[in-house]
Parts: sequence; C-alpha cells; structure tokens
Amino acid sequence: QAQLVESGGGLVQPGGSLELSCRASRMIYSAFSSESLAWYRQAPGKERELVARIDSDRKTEFIDSVNGRFSVSRDNSKKTVYLQLNDLKPDDTAVYYCNTVPVNKPWGRGTQVTVSS
Repeated sequence: QAQLVESGGGLVQPGGSLELSCRASRMIYSAFSSESLAWYRQAPGKERELVARIDSDRKTEFIDSVNGRFSVSRDNSKKTVYLQLNDLKPDDTAVYYCNTVPVNKPWGRGTQVTVSS
C-alpha cells in the first residue's frame, strides 16, 4: 500500500524558514493527483491537527495560526507535496506529517520541526 515519507525538518530560530517535503511511494500518478492532501502536526502532549491542505485543483486552506506564514504546494509528477514554513514561532514546534483528506493512508514517521533560540 501507499507509503508517505516526510523530510526537511530541523532546528530553526524564531523567524526562520523551512521547507518540508512529503513523497508518496507505491501510489500511481492518477491516484495521487486526484487526492486532497494535507500537512498535519502533533506537538508534545497535544492532539494531531490539520495545518494546511491542498486539493486536486490546487485550492489551499490553512488554519488561522499559520495563515500568511505557511504555504503548501504539490508536484503530481513527483508525487510530492511541500510545506513552506516562514516566520516560524516556538508554537510551531511539532512533528509534521502529510496524509490525505480525509486520512486514508498509513501515517509516515513525520519530520521534527523545532523552533527555538
């Protein structure tokens, strides 16, 4: 079945930027390109939350706390979805995951984003 592999996380100072990538394997192009995809995050002691989504028509939505700072894009030919994180804040510290909307794929391992001075 499909496998999602996230990458690009790291330690960054407040105000910094990162670009996360999520590549889907074992998924045919037509299936990937037709899916609504999203980035989720889970901070320590908190529930996993949807942060940003991009639909098959490339319409995007964001939660209020990241709107204007994060952007999401997709490259269907590479079966990859990206999350650009700008002006990072300590509250953005979390493990970031990608998946479909609604979730219908096994969760990957995620990528850790730590925002700290």
